[in-house]
Order: sequence, then structure tokens, then C-alpha cells
Amino acid sequence: MKHLDILLPFAIPPLPLAPDLVRELKVPALSLLISRSKAINTQQFEEFSRQLPHEALLSGGASSTGKDLQEFAASSPADTHDKMRALGLPVAEGCWFTLSPVHIHIARDHLVLTDQRRLEVSENEARTLFASAQAACDELGKTLLYGDARTWFLRADDWAGMQTATPDAACGHNIDIWMAKGSNELQWRKLQNEIQMLWFTDKVNSEREMQGLKPINSVWLWGGSAQTLNRQKKYRTHAGLGSAMAAQNEFILLDQLIEPALNEDWGSWLDQVHALEGSWFAPLAAALQGGQLGRLTLNATDAATLAGFTATPWSLRKFWIKPSLKPLTSLARK
Repeated sequence: MKHLDILLPFAIPPLPLAPDLVRELKVPALSLLISRSKAINTQQFEEFSRQLPHEALLSGGASSTGKDLQEFAASSPADTHDKMRALGLPVAEGCWFTLSPVHIHIARDHLVLTDQRRLEVSENEARTLFASAQAACDELGKTLLYGDARTWFLRADDWAGMQTATPDAACGHNIDIWMAKGSNELQWRKLQNEIQMLWFTDKVNSEREMQGLKPINSVWLWGGSAQTLNRQKKYRTHAGLGSAMAAQNEFILLDQLIEPALNEDWGSWLDQVHALEGSWFAPLAAALQGGQLGRLTLNATDAATLAGFTATPWSLRKFWIKPSLKPLTSLARK
């Protein structure tokens, strides 16, 4: 019978808010699937891992477990060539990094990276900023290519081995911990500073600030790789349920909870969980109970935990187990 893997980044709520959030959730199907799981496989990541658990799972560590997967998360996913191909760019030789235009703001005593999804960067703005960043890269003998408004690509063969972090792993934190590290980090910092200075007086940012938008004031280096990843499993984002049921050897990534969780927008997080209950969890529970699905694994995460809840038609028959989210919320951390 059909087996299905669903990945739910940030389905595990933060510990201080978990009781309040659970009281607001009306998700009987998710509660049934979680509480009557046949098996629960949990992995804990280091607090300062350079990619989030779901990113490590998707970017090539899908067949790894425990310590191996944690080690895989020691640097950001080496998936730049994959992103280049997805955006229609020829995959050239050399070590390529993803370069993301970002906003960094000043907290009380440190700098914090803002979620790139909430910057609302237009194509025209991105093209203008890219042109000046490209000129700075050219001066250092580095090639910079445009992918889309949020994703650029930097070739830096001599920076191979640089330890980088994904923007989502660094988002909301002191960036000093997640900045690119390695023998050439001073060269990277120099390039970053030059781009920041060029953008400081750019009309794009002046106009954005007049509109009440955050300026695009820096760039984030991550994902360096010299070749395409050998992914253990493919994944699709927002696949329809019918398409997911027909998939083979794939993760179905439901990423609707990432943005609200990273931005601590818990009202939106609740709305998204309720939407997933209707479009995914209830039909999946029905498919298990009706025998159309032989096994379902819900892989739930937060910033440092990966937990797989595996349910089968037989496990759902444990009528003496009351549907509850407690097995999920018991994993909550600070």
C-alpha cells in the first residue's frame, strides 16, 4: 500500500506559548494522527546549527539519522547549483554560493537578520541593487549572476570550504554566530562591507524608506558548492493531495508555517494550521482509515528538533487513546 512522507517545518510550537496555542487549535485529525502514531523517531540538533532540521533533511540528509544528520547541519546546504538550475541558469564549473539581498537591523547590542520573505523587494529594485553589487564583485574578480529578486549567485572558487548558514537558521538571531566562517572570511567581509556602502546611498533604499519599507542594506552568503547535490529524496512544495498520493519516493513539503513562526506571528501560525487541517490532515486521516494509504509519516520540526510520527490504519484503531497534541507539544523547547 501507498506510503507518504509529509514534512511540516515549525509544527512544534515554542515551549512558553505551547499551552496557549494548543487551546486555540481545533485540529481533530492532526490530534488523531499524532496521538495514535505507531512510532515516534526524534532527533535533537545543536542550538547553533547552520541549517534548520527540515533544511538538513531536504538538502541531502534524508537517509541520515542521529549524529550523521546533525553533522550534515554543521554548514548550510550545498544546493546552490540546484537553485541555479531551477532558475534557468547554466550550471558552470567552480564553487558557487547563494548571495541573498537582506535587511539587517540593530538590536540593543547586536545585529539581527530580518526574514527575507517580508522585505517585499520588487524586480526593478533588485535589478538596480544587483548592478552595483555586481560591479563590486567584478573589482574583486568574482562573478555574480542574477537568479531572481531574492536569489543571486556568486562564484568564489578560493572560498570553497567556507562554513555558512542559511538565512532562516540565522533569522531573528545575533548574526555574529551565523556569519560565514573560514580562512577567507575577511575577504568576504570586505566584499559585504563594500556592497553595504554602495547601497547605503542608493535611491532604491531612499525610496523604500519613504514608503515605510525596510531598506535592503546587506547581503547574506550561504550554500557554497562545487557540484549538484546527490539528494537522497526529492521533495515538492504545496503539492495537491491527489498529486501527493500518486508520488513515489518524495517528501511533500508543507512550508506554510515557516514564515509566521520565524516572525513570531502566532495568529497567522494558528490560521495556517487550521487551513492544513482541512486540506491535508483530515483527508490523510480518512485515507488511512479507508485503506487507501498504508503508512503516513508526519515529520514535525522546530529550530532544533526533528520528530517523525508514523501512523498506519492499524495504529488509528487504538480507540482507547484519546486524540491529543501532547506527543507533539511535549517536544517543545524554549
